[in-house]
Amino acid sequence: MSVNIEPLGARVLIRPSEGEDKTASGLYLPETAKEKPQQGTVEAVGSADDMTTDLKVGDVVIFPKYSGTEIKVGGVAYLLLDESDVLARITG
Repeated sequence: MSVNIEPLGARVLIRPSEGEDKTASGLYLPETAKEKPQQGTVEAVGSADDMTTDLKVGDVVIFPKYSGTEIKVGGVAYLLLDESDVLARITG
């Protein structure tokens, strides 16, 4: 899917991963009991001149639980984060 949002400056647009639907023991969780995701996929990055890391579209990253600005486009939820809010990239 192509996103028509271009982050400005040193910002990244992330599509958060879906939260767990059930516990390890098999109990299903209601929406109100789900944890906020802390992992997602980079969908767009800001200006290369402003960025200090080499984050790119498709990277899977970890970010703090309550960071960024939540936005919805076409029914899909995204987070717009400052580049410095990204804690780590998951590789492998």
